[in-house]
Amino acid sequence: MAVHILFVEDNILLRRSLAFNLENAGYRVTTAATAEDALDYARRDPPDLVLLDIGLPGMDGLDALPHFRDQVGAPVIFLTGRRRQLDEALGLELGADDYIVKPFDENVLLARIKAVLRRASRAAAANNVLARAPLVVGDLSIDPAAHTVRLSGQAVALSPREFALLHALALEAGRVVSVNDLLTRVWGAEYEGQPQVVYVNIRWLREKLEENPNKPKRIITVRGVGYRLQAEAAV
Repeated sequence: MAVHILFVEDNILLRRSLAFNLENAGYRVTTAATAEDALDYARRDPPDLVLLDIGLPGMDGLDALPHFRDQVGAPVIFLTGRRRQLDEALGLELGADDYIVKPFDENVLLARIKAVLRRASRAAAANNVLARAPLVVGDLSIDPAAHTVRLSGQAVALSPREFALLHALALEAGRVVSVNDLLTRVWGAEYEGQPQVVYVNIRWLREKLEENPNKPKRIITVRGVGYRLQAEAAV
């Protein structure tokens, strides 16, 4: 299962380029432009590590850090353009796991990420942290720890994006999730305004999960709003 990194950065160019490079390095990446959005995403789909910019609009990184520590529990690496030693000392005192100043060498950042993840893995093993429980919606089972999906006990092969989309719907099973919310959770904030990627992947999911993709009974369209995942009604 790919390590899940939540990247919080308001600079769209940096957010897009670094997310692309992290995905090429084998990570699953969720992006957010604000700390408020990132905390919401993290509660729904917990990350393994948070890359957190200090200079964010609204709640800044220093204010957001305690919320990530208390509500999410994932290690946090600060990214910032501020060079004052006070920022570094304050960030680490608040509980950040590492700190790197922009502009930075991406190879250095990748090495820092690996080091922090190794420390977190050892701590998790020492504390015997339980894996996240599978989500069950009727006869559909989604296991985020194993990154597997089963339908009536049979394995279903999904791409990473399809899995992330199904997982996002399963976290809100029975409730409608808007297209924009799915875009930001699964593809990142920079995909806002591009709903076609959701439509296409919903179609692919239906082809794999629905008996008749043209008359779906699991992934329901709520016109003008979004999609709802529900247990298929018994016949």
